[in-house]
Amino acid sequence: MSFARRALAFVPLALLAACAAQPVAPPTVPPPAPAPAPPPAPAPLPTPTPPPVATTTAPNARAAGIALAQPKVLRSDEAVRALEAFRTSCPVIVRRQDASGLTQGGDWIGACAEAATLDPAHAAGFFFHRFDWVRVWDGRAFATGYYEPEIEGSRVQLPGYVPIHRAPPDLVRCTRPDGGTGRGRIGPDAVCTLYFTRGEIADGALAGRGLELAWAKDPVELFFLEIQGSGRVRLPDGGVLRVGYASQNGRDYVPIGRLLRERGILPPGGANMQAIKDWIRANPAEGQALMRENASYVFFRELTGPGPLGSINVPVTPRATVAVDPRFVPYGAPVYLTMDRPEPNGIWVAQDTGGAIKGPNRFDTFWGAGAEAVALAGGMAASGEAMVLLPRSVAARALAQP
Repeated sequence: MSFARRALAFVPLALLAACAAQPVAPPTVPPPAPAPAPPPAPAPLPTPTPPPVATTTAPNARAAGIALAQPKVLRSDEAVRALEAFRTSCPVIVRRQDASGLTQGGDWIGACAEAATLDPAHAAGFFFHRFDWVRVWDGRAFATGYYEPEIEGSRVQLPGYVPIHRAPPDLVRCTRPDGGTGRGRIGPDAVCTLYFTRGEIADGALAGRGLELAWAKDPVELFFLEIQGSGRVRLPDGGVLRVGYASQNGRDYVPIGRLLRERGILPPGGANMQAIKDWIRANPAEGQALMRENASYVFFRELTGPGPLGSINVPVTPRATVAVDPRFVPYGAPVYLTMDRPEPNGIWVAQDTGGAIKGPNRFDTFWGAGAEAVALAGGMAASGEAMVLLPRSVAARALAQP
């Protein structure tokens, strides 16, 4: 997902009631870290061109607008975890164009140079003093969660197993006759058309093309592996094949839990991941039809390095990586969440994205692997506020631009 997907992020459907925040004494501002030697002045970088406007309020963060916000004092443990994730992102973000329109690669050089040699004891002060804290758009945020799942599978086809597909070579970005641009395929008439749906792929649209990366024992578990965008395939000999997001068919993601809730099949607050799986297995014909209503389909690649990888090809960190819409949050930027449930509160680092993560202040928090991660991610649905941390002076430049 990329780990995320990672064209898709699981959108859990158990919305929880907000918890009233208790007043606390004002925190003590951490001292700044010792001033580092100034880095060499970077060469000016061209202003990145934003991607095509999607169905959101604004095309990117620069158009949506930002407002300065008051920095927060971080706990030492979360600051250290975020510092490590930020360091991991630095080699990528200093040379990457930023689709949000807020930063240029050179803006990150100073912060990255300081982070590289910073004593972790100064991590909280680093985030407090070295960044502009801003709200994008109105700052109102919604966060879900994702994790690294493990499913049973095989490298060779076994009876009843279903394919885990590589990205097909005819999946391209193209412009359709209606003017829409996105993932699709060029048909026999040389016209761009939408790519095959989940149902068409299940019915064999890709069969016989050698695209099978591996085979999954349970199509329901594979469906949810797609939603997470990355995971582990446990092989018959006990070995593990790690797979990550390679691409997506360009079809809209439809959360099937929402469909079950809207149809009165599962109650409000009861459409969590396990409840959805249980219903599909108890109603196999209806369950297969339900999964096909989500026409989106994810293609995978084998991962051989550390990690699962996020969309900027760096390992994601449990309880530190957050998936974002990169049009509204620069990759590598720290993000501070204040939500109506405690688990996602605090600082994260934007290292991933997902097909369901669209628009300003939409986030997907990564919780790692294991039973606790599954429980947290599967039920995560939190509302609140978000702040994005930008290198010093970047906010002033963005606010000065028309």
